[in-house]
Amino acid sequence: MPRVAADQYVSRVRMPEDIDRFWEDTLAETAKIPLEPKVVHDPLRSTERIDVYEVFFTSLDRVRIAGWYATPRDREGRLPGLLQVPGYNMEPPVPKAWANKGYAAFSVAPRGKLRSNRQFNPGYPGLLTYSMVDRNTYSYRGFYMDACRAVEFLLSRDEVDGERIGVTGHSQGGGLTVSTAALRPEIKAAAAGAPYLCGYMDAIELTDAYPYQEIADYLRLYPERLEQVENTLAYFDGINLAHRITCPIIVSVGLQDSTCPPETGFAMFDAIASVDKQMYAYDGHGHDANNHEHGAIVDDFLAKHLRP
Repeated sequence: MPRVAADQYVSRVRMPEDIDRFWEDTLAETAKIPLEPKVVHDPLRSTERIDVYEVFFTSLDRVRIAGWYATPRDREGRLPGLLQVPGYNMEPPVPKAWANKGYAAFSVAPRGKLRSNRQFNPGYPGLLTYSMVDRNTYSYRGFYMDACRAVEFLLSRDEVDGERIGVTGHSQGGGLTVSTAALRPEIKAAAAGAPYLCGYMDAIELTDAYPYQEIADYLRLYPERLEQVENTLAYFDGINLAHRITCPIIVSVGLQDSTCPPETGFAMFDAIASVDKQMYAYDGHGHDANNHEHGAIVDDFLAKHLRP
């Protein structure tokens, strides 16, 4: 049977009735934990125009999370804040390029990343399937909260305008952009590239590429756990979180993406509640989602909403 067009695909993901309660309870549990931020100026990575800081804060389960924070030295008034969230295998970059464009930019390293892996380190592969049969201990529960707490760090900074905070990322960063915009109403603009963590169970049927095939590998070993896995992942699926997104958002996909199938990106996009949303679908592109050219669109979009 021929594969249907990506924008016509119907996801088989089902939304748990208590998904909003689950995340409200998780956010409330996280909020009870003091942020305890530590901010240390890094003269080696700073420049004449940009100050760079190494940051640590406390997240869910009292896990200490690291990040890089960068601000322009030459500024007037409070700055728009921008959270940059990382891909699955990548380490968070120092966000000097965003600071150079006028943002107070924070590049967070959620649990398991370097500098955030002393208390939790399932490895790669491993993160995607860690405790996948229990929604309360599944790896991405803490991972999503780490990104949400990074927003709280930006809100805590005197130099940041709390009414102008955005989030952006590609691949896993695209998925985290979706979840963070869904769970933190303070986000005023979001740009998600080739979003991962959307349509988990769809993806293992649509692609034989990793990381999603980690789930298929797991189920080959433990076929009796299929229902538990589906039930758990439904709480973390971007398709099921998208109804909580009300801010302006743009999404990009590569129509030949074998890592994050474009069908899952379209299904997530269709579920977004915001009336101000735009999909960019790039034919002839894979997981890069034409990032070379799309980057300028992201720049203009964020500037429009965060730096008018």
